[in-house]
Amino acid sequence: MNLLEKSKAVEAIFQELEQESKQFHEEAGMGCLSGCGFCCANPEVPASPLEFLPLAFDLYEKGIADDLANKLANQESPGICVVYRSNLADDTKGFCGNYAKRGLICRLFGASARKNNKTGLKELITCKILKTEKEAAFQSVTERINSDMQIPLAPAYYTRIKDIDEALTNQYPVNQAILMALELVLRYKFYQEEQE
Repeated sequence: MNLLEKSKAVEAIFQELEQESKQFHEEAGMGCLSGCGFCCANPEVPASPLEFLPLAFDLYEKGIADDLANKLANQESPGICVVYRSNLADDTKGFCGNYAKRGLICRLFGASARKNNKTGLKELITCKILKTEKEAAFQSVTERINSDMQIPLAPAYYTRIKDIDEALTNQYPVNQAILMALELVLRYKFYQEEQE
């Protein structure tokens, strides 16, 4: 499987997750607060290069992959997600600059669960802001995902991504993962053009 095929395989998984997440959000009412970028403003969000291949190919097609890769390579510290568009007055307020091509971590957060190793119960993967702002809904959802409500399981999606290319699923701070994906796509496109 070449790099483009891997990217398309990742996107196919994202489409399935989108359907599952949509159903969960409609039933649960636990979506992110509009304009909140609390998680996006964290430079340590863990991500893999593989989950950002669709973004990297999209940025290449838009003609900005090279410039963005250079910008990321020259950053002295990790910085907040390069795709995130924050409010100048408050980094925790903003929006995703390429929501359609966001990574797996972005898609799972607030829309998936993991099992607690001690209790065996499903736990919603979400932030402290939603737990506080939507406390009653959070408690209800926590009970329902362990009885009658369907929710995507994050470990299952990480396993499916890993099945595409395990070597590209190592976790890094988000901007490093995006940089690695951009470098892979730029190299792939360079050699592809050389062969043509």
